[in-house]
Amino acid sequence: MIPKAIIETITLPDGREITLETGKLAKQADGSVVVKCGGTMLLATVVSSKEAKEGIDFLPLTVDYREKFAANGRVPGGFLKREGRPSDNEILTMRLIDRVLRPLFPKDYHAEIQLMIQMISYDPEVEATSLTGLAASAAIAVSDIPFDGPISEVRVGRINGELIINPTPAQIENLEVDMVIGASSDSVVMVEGEMQEISEEEMVEAIKFAHDAIKVQIEAQERMAAQVPSSKNKREYSHEVHNEEVREDVMAATYDKVYEVAKSGLAKHERSAGFKAVLNEYLEGKDETWLDENTDFAKRYFHDVEYKAMRSMVLNDGQRLDGRDTTEVRSIWSEVDYLPGAHGSAVFTRGETQSLTTVTLGTSLDANRIDDATFTGEEKFYLHYNFPPFSTGEARPIRGVSRREVGHGNLAQRALYQMVHPDNPYTIRVVSDILESNGSSSMATVCAGTLAMMDAGIQMVRPVSGIAMGLISDGEKYAVLSDILGDEDHLGDMDFKVTGTENGITACQMDIKIKGLSYEILVNALKQSREGRMHILGEMLKTMPKTREQLKPNAPKIMTLTVKKEFIGPIIGPGGKNIQGIQADTSTTVTIEEIEERGHIEISGKDYDMMNKALEMIRAIAFEPEVGETYEGIVRGVQTYGAFIEIAPKVQGLLHISEIDWTRIKNVEDVLKEGDKVRVKLLEVDKAGKMKLSRKVLLPRPEKDTEKQED
Repeated sequence: MIPKAIIETITLPDGREITLETGKLAKQADGSVVVKCGGTMLLATVVSSKEAKEGIDFLPLTVDYREKFAANGRVPGGFLKREGRPSDNEILTMRLIDRVLRPLFPKDYHAEIQLMIQMISYDPEVEATSLTGLAASAAIAVSDIPFDGPISEVRVGRINGELIINPTPAQIENLEVDMVIGASSDSVVMVEGEMQEISEEEMVEAIKFAHDAIKVQIEAQERMAAQVPSSKNKREYSHEVHNEEVREDVMAATYDKVYEVAKSGLAKHERSAGFKAVLNEYLEGKDETWLDENTDFAKRYFHDVEYKAMRSMVLNDGQRLDGRDTTEVRSIWSEVDYLPGAHGSAVFTRGETQSLTTVTLGTSLDANRIDDATFTGEEKFYLHYNFPPFSTGEARPIRGVSRREVGHGNLAQRALYQMVHPDNPYTIRVVSDILESNGSSSMATVCAGTLAMMDAGIQMVRPVSGIAMGLISDGEKYAVLSDILGDEDHLGDMDFKVTGTENGITACQMDIKIKGLSYEILVNALKQSREGRMHILGEMLKTMPKTREQLKPNAPKIMTLTVKKEFIGPIIGPGGKNIQGIQADTSTTVTIEEIEERGHIEISGKDYDMMNKALEMIRAIAFEPEVGETYEGIVRGVQTYGAFIEIAPKVQGLLHISEIDWTRIKNVEDVLKEGDKVRVKLLEVDKAGKMKLSRKVLLPRPEKDTEKQED
């Protein structure tokens, strides 16, 4: 017997419907929901352990999102015909979900939580990741797991000034604004996206529009949860033991000393050492029995002392940990052309954060190939971000690329790629290696990436800079911090990264750790971020005022041309014989791709003479005559009415007897013979493809004819 499902419906502003269903699938999970829109379906499940593992003092939350190839009627590529490691798109989606959910679980809940979302059906008209945040929250809402939600996420886009919730894949191709917003009913928690140089006011308008749609989705989750008996009584737990006496003692004994260290304006490692010395001094004053029982409590509560001291100092004194005021940006120095072997390179250092970024130019063969369940294609601009442990003075295992590295690289890529000039023929790979980190390393990547591209000679629409903003709030007073440190991110209430040009914002990423962020604070943070971005951009342009006019000698050069579709085969030749011969004779790389019924050809090399030779060899095969052009031809046939002139291999046109000369000609052979070379101009190509040539228009007109014409 098929179980009866509980179903709720959400109507989007454009009339499309989303359904939430629970009670039919995956019933052994603590919570499971199927979300459907059109033919796209997601199954979200959540399970949490009943008890926390010993020694765990954090939230062990794992978010996993996977797109099943079968959902789109496809078989996975590669040798092993099954889904493998998550794609970058899946990892980025996991991060978006995690960043909204994590702050809303109770701080003292430490039992392991595993949240899994699977795309089980795909409709090309419905973008799947727009529904993942809703699916994740709905699964938690119908469970007994404690959670300060529900929440939801929507994708908000703008086309021709009109805002859209959850745009279709076709609409996404033309968006001016593309953002994912995560929020509870009363507070925006997460923002991430890219924009075409929009204003701060336009960004806030999009966030508000998205939040209104999110509130409707939250109401539907609440209606569904109210019908699930197990969700009404959230599980009881006791994952933390506290000692209030020790808490009070630590606060009383160390607060003033910690405040003094915080206010000293020390560098990162000196400040850390200062805090550690205060803690050690406190512990040294205790006997062994006390230490055996209370050391862990003391260390935990000492973190609370640091938290309170730093925040009080900012709100009451307007001073930050490194001595700056709230709007001040750390000192900046940068350098370009640092690496002689790279096509472009830059070092960008802001305070104790440093990025060494390289740019490598390639052909279409170097594009980043993407083969996901819902998308196949390529990227001609891509950015990789590396965060080695030495950048923070640590020695820890290196286990491949982390989710954080994928996320930070994607943010910097979205900030930069749309500012590459549309006529750029190159595939561009940007790599940022973080050499030092004390906050805002992704924004240092944006700045270094801009400088490295300018150093490589890549024409940009406008240069881009980035800044990370923070927030300290006690519910009544607040302070927005420009260019935050790592400790200000860790101990603060917001991490808001904003990138843009002098004309507007190109990308953003915001995470909020408190409830009830007002739009007033958001607007002030955006205005303050613009001032910081413009200051940083000014410092960057002191190093590199304009883009290098020529590529570096070791960079590949590229020529491009297009030919008719029917010439693709002859250029390639049987078994690739022709194109391989061209490459061998000219020491170039030639690629050809069919796009919109045309063959797009790319010739790359380091010697312009050889590239021009390759170009002429291709033009000889794929000759396309242009009306009005002059050609050096050979007479291939003579008739009484004119001569047939070959202007390219196997391409002939008629030079009529009346077009040979300004004077009257009785016999064509008196002027032209087979094998003669003759310059002609192409006058016309008729519907049948026949070409009309003229020789006389290239000759001086006789004076008598000129006088008659003037009369």
